[in-house]
Amino acid sequence: MEVWFNPSCSKCRIARDELSGAGVEVTLRRYLDAPPSEAELRSALAALGLEPWDITRMSEPVARELGLRDLPRDRATWIRLLLEHPRLIQRPIVLGDDGRAWVARDGETLAEVVAAARG
Repeated sequence: MEVWFNPSCSKCRIARDELSGAGVEVTLRRYLDAPPSEAELRSALAALGLEPWDITRMSEPVARELGLRDLPRDRATWIRLLLEHPRLIQRPIVLGDDGRAWVARDGETLAEVVAAARG
């Protein structure tokens, strides 16, 4: 499993610790240092079953600067914005080896990730 990880994010650290404690092997991808490609982002969105605006951190200062709350929901535009500003991507995103994905910000979702990893 791959976790799109920001070490300064408490939710990311909790996910890392929970998964590690459950014996789940993960690769931590510091996505601010190694942002996803367009293909990777599109693949993650497909696995999540979400649109780019669904995984956008609207509380980030850059989201306010860009006026994202009022931006039309054009998929290509939002994907481009997430690629240009990876800090806007919700975290942690967990990508399973089986093609599933989760935005793992709560205990219930982390339990689902652990269950999926155990097969």
